[in-house]
Amino acid sequence: MVIGAGVLGLCAAAELRRRGRRVAVVDPGGVNASAVAAGMIAPAMESAVDDLSPEAALVLRRARDLWPDFAAATGVRLYGDVAEWRGGNVGELAARMEALGFQHHYDAASGRLTTPEDAKVDPPQAMIGLAQGVAVIAARALRASRHGQGWRVETTVGAVHADHLVLATGPEAALEGLPPEGQAAVACITPIRGQIGLVKEKLVDHVVRGPGAYVAPMGEGSVIGATMEPGERSLTPDAARCQAMLAAAWEVLDRAPRPLTIDWRAGVRGATPDGLPMAGQVAPGLHVALGPRRNGWLLGPLIAAAVADATEGRPVAEPILHPSRFL
Repeated sequence: MVIGAGVLGLCAAAELRRRGRRVAVVDPGGVNASAVAAGMIAPAMESAVDDLSPEAALVLRRARDLWPDFAAATGVRLYGDVAEWRGGNVGELAARMEALGFQHHYDAASGRLTTPEDAKVDPPQAMIGLAQGVAVIAARALRASRHGQGWRVETTVGAVHADHLVLATGPEAALEGLPPEGQAAVACITPIRGQIGLVKEKLVDHVVRGPGAYVAPMGEGSVIGATMEPGERSLTPDAARCQAMLAAAWEVLDRAPRPLTIDWRAGVRGATPDGLPMAGQVAPGLHVALGPRRNGWLLGPLIAAAVADATEGRPVAEPILHPSRFL
């Protein structure tokens, strides 16, 4: 049983199902931070922008490498052959990509940096694909307790029993009844609000980033993003921040501003103290998939594999992501 139907919960459910498990996902519905996202599968850009260590950048690269097979198995559309950065500290970003070994091309004269290493998905389509064949229970989880060798979770529509329980609850409070290890893992997660704007018009044919904003394809239209607001939980878009992001997007595109019809949205995701997620077992039969910060879509298959391995008693394949580093 997986609590939470964001990208990490659905990826975990899809991977467990691929391995022959019966899986139920419990989720109350409503605003989901994974849907308020551009769907970036972007190890090169994210590593350069966040100035990641070689070890952390390698985690993002390994996650990206899992995506082609994972997408094919789940019906998720993975696309994009180039991502671009324009302006700002572009030379510094190019140097970081060089140091981390990512393929790239830097044109100092135009102030543009491109890489073929990054891709993306469209979250609405991807979430539908990931949920195929998974039993989704539209309910709120209320309390968890041990039940024999497994778990019993009381929900607003009744009790559910499972051998293994996976917490993919984002920045939400700990479920009542969790053992101390589970409570401690959830307590490590802090909220970060992100705001994006959905545009029906196709503004770009590939991801374009720059200081203060990005613009990316999304279905038949585009997405403008994104803010990173630590500690914020409001799901009401902030007009001032959205307008500042829109102004930055026009600067990145090097175009004169013009009227656009934009659907602004806000979502809240979780982050750990070191910026990398937690994935693995914290107590017998209790696992976590938490805290991907803004890289939930990129890291989804890697986190799912770590959780699925733990349910099978396999050795920890990604020690850098294991919850024991905080617990």
